[in-house]
Formats: sequence, structure tokens, C-alpha cells
Amino acid sequence: MNKFDKPHFVEIDASHDGQRIDNFLITYLKGVPKSRVYRLIRKGELRINKKRCKQTYRLQVGDLVRIPPIRATEKVEVSVNAELKTLIEQRVVFEDNGLIVINKPSGLAVHGGSGVSLGLIEVVRQIRPLEKFVELVHRLDRDTSGLIMIAKRRSVLTHLHALLRGDGVDKRYLALVKGKWSKRKTKVDAPLEKNHLQSGERMVRVSNSGKESLTEFQIVEAFDEATLVEAKPVTGRTHQIRVHAQYAGHPIAGDVKYGDRGFDQFCANLGIERLFLHAWQLSFETSDGELVKVEAPLEETLEAGLQKLRASSKG
Repeated sequence: MNKFDKPHFVEIDASHDGQRIDNFLITYLKGVPKSRVYRLIRKGELRINKKRCKQTYRLQVGDLVRIPPIRATEKVEVSVNAELKTLIEQRVVFEDNGLIVINKPSGLAVHGGSGVSLGLIEVVRQIRPLEKFVELVHRLDRDTSGLIMIAKRRSVLTHLHALLRGDGVDKRYLALVKGKWSKRKTKVDAPLEKNHLQSGERMVRVSNSGKESLTEFQIVEAFDEATLVEAKPVTGRTHQIRVHAQYAGHPIAGDVKYGDRGFDQFCANLGIERLFLHAWQLSFETSDGELVKVEAPLEETLEAGLQKLRASSKG
């Protein structure tokens, strides 16, 4: 019998204090499609303390959550093939009792939903089946590669979220951008606003009514037609680095949403046929005060493209 067949109540304890209701439900109703989870909230089928709520509501100790019945046919387990499991296992760059850091490949979403059957988090849950708690600490765009943190303990998730709200996590990205980046342009400080198109596609734009957003940039290597820059997002907005690079007049190579088609074709001729944005370095302190610093080098196709750029720039 499906344990979700009947309505039931969950009283929130300290282990879930501060967690968003949508994230709580996605874990609690493991295997239920995300679209169904969000429909529960949107249609008011789910109640907290007898009231409707928004998906952004953060749970508090003592909250009483009523979960309506969910038919067994709505519960779908996502299978992960052995090849993908092996790939992700090979890309674990750091792991301890409470945290996994993975070098995510480009093209893999961080979680299933929105037309994507599975993502990184579903894979990790299957390669670590004995872990009762496996949650994303932060996110990366589907086409962005590089380091991403996944918590195996709620205390670790809470600690890292607190660091992320301040400046306790240092994240550095490498990006290949169009044109010659000026040495004087060390930061882009421009508010960002999400804008959903009719197709449902999510876009972000610079707007005075948007949220404060700041990215620091520095030149790593300059070429005739492009610049390799390191980007440090001080704030953590959706598509922040990509939109800030575009706003500065230097769109990122291979960016189908915010890029430049001519530059993308130029890079494709060099063998760079994906978004050239890679989270290469990550550092933070654990709750015990230990410094964790991990790095993930560029994949071979990106490095090979840079070698061709170097050769053509010299010529």
C-alpha cells in the first residue's frame, strides 16, 4: 500500500526549521514528480496550520503540515543508468561524513523537473542509497560545469546556507568571453530581474526594479578575439555571471540565451561547442573551523579550444 494514499499530518521539528516547504516536500514525497509537488502547493491542497502557503514559505518548529492523499500511480521512480552513475562517481572531488562536492558535467541539470526526467541530485541519491539525507546546497545552470555541493546532513546544509547568505563561501568561475575585457573593469554591479517568456522559458535581465547583484571579474588570459576571465559572484542570482558578462559587452561563449551567434560560431570552429562557464574553485570553512578548498580543472575540449586561441593570437 502506498504510504501517501491517505491524508496525514507532519509536525515540523528542529531538523527542518527554516527549510522551504517545496524542498521539504520534494524530499518527504520522494519519487513523486516535482510537477505534482508544486501543484499541491499552488492549488492549496497542502495546508500549513490549516492555511494555504507559497512555495517559498520557510518552515518553523511546531508547524503542522497536512499532506493530501496522492495516488500510487503518481509516484514515479526515476531509473539512472550504470554509465551515468559511474560518471558521477568519478567526478566526486571531495567527500566527508556530511558533504559531497562533485564536478558536474555540462548538460546535466542539478535536479529533475521542467521537462527533465532526472538530474544530478537523483543520481547522487542512487549512488549513495544508504544516505537518508541528500540535498543540494546551491545550484548550477544545466549547461554550466564545475563544482557543486551536496549535503548529507541537515546541520551541514544549514551551516553552508548561512555561509552563502554572507560571504563565507568563495566561488570562482572561469568564462571565455567575447572581445578584449578591460583591466579597469573589475566588477559589474547591476540589479537583475527574472522575466518569464510566454514559452515558459526563464530569462534574466538588468533592471532597476531587480535585485541588487554584484560580480567581480579579473582577466586570466587575453587573446585577439576573446578573453578568459575569472568571475566571482558576490551575490547569487539566477544566470548572474552570464547576464553581467553580456551587460558588460562581453557575452560568454556558447551561451544560447545571452550570447552572440557570431562569437559562438567562431568558438565552435575551435571545438568549443558548449557554454564556456565552469565553476573551477570553491572554498569555505566547516562548522569546526576547518578550511575546505577544492578545484576542478577545465575539461579537455575547453582546454583544447584555448590552445587553438593561443596559437591564432600569436600568429
